[in-house]
Amino acid sequence: MQVTVLSRSGKEIVKGGVSLPENATVRDLQAAIYKRTRKYYPERQRLTLPLTDGQTRPTVLSGDKKLNEYVTSAHFKVVFKDLGPQVKYSTLFFFEYLGPLLIYPIFYFLPVYKYFGFPAERVIHPVQTYATIYWCFHYFKRILETFFVHRFSHATSPLSNVFRNCFYYWSFCAFIAYFVNHPYYTPVSETQMYIGFGLGIVCQLANFHCHLILKNLRSPDGKGGYQIPSGFLFNYVTCANYTTEIYQWLGFNIATQTIAGYSFLVVAALIMTNWAQGKHRRLKKLFDGKEGRKKYPRRWVILPPFV
Repeated sequence: MQVTVLSRSGKEIVKGGVSLPENATVRDLQAAIYKRTRKYYPERQRLTLPLTDGQTRPTVLSGDKKLNEYVTSAHFKVVFKDLGPQVKYSTLFFFEYLGPLLIYPIFYFLPVYKYFGFPAERVIHPVQTYATIYWCFHYFKRILETFFVHRFSHATSPLSNVFRNCFYYWSFCAFIAYFVNHPYYTPVSETQMYIGFGLGIVCQLANFHCHLILKNLRSPDGKGGYQIPSGFLFNYVTCANYTTEIYQWLGFNIATQTIAGYSFLVVAALIMTNWAQGKHRRLKKLFDGKEGRKKYPRRWVILPPFV
């Protein structure tokens, strides 16, 4: 079969097109494009079929499927989009989590506040010590999960996301660490501190268990499509991993009580709620109970009893 590869503006990406055997897959086409261009490696490529009359969204070609599952003609066109430079998701997650793991202890261990006009000597309250341990445990856990637990549905992410995500995590880390470790910080009561950290630790362990459940839904190569998660909190909440993530930060803020911490909690909760609602809609659409498909059970999305 002969494939013409066009940009969205109609420009031919590969001069003369690409010749492939009849049983070629989408990945074979991507490899052929890379061989001819030497720039657009497969992870940078997004291939779709041209829009037909009345179609508003193009059909995206999935890497493992054969081309003849999408078209029947021996000569056809595909539309190419360059996704830009890519990095592995594990690389993205590592750098966005490494920053908070290194930045937060700086405010605890080093006399940085003298550069802000405060006395170099300060009284370190027990809650500040526990908060540092809690914080570092969380991000060390996240890094370990990145390399040994998570199975990613997509191999790569745009390079630009590294800078965006690192700015988000690193700046919020500095914002929170500055106020929690401040020389004029006023700690909460001991009872409130223990309640907060107790809730947070339980939710961190629950979050780890949720990640193990999600890991087992995918094969080691990250494939397998969407499945209905079940077991533990997933029997009640679609995105129990986000639920436990939000509540573990709630525990941290109950124990430390800063505007910076609560600001991070609100922003993170809004972002994760948006992700959770999208996943909930996809699962309900995929598992609609029609034509022999499973029916997605009635569940909360992320934050019972509100959402």
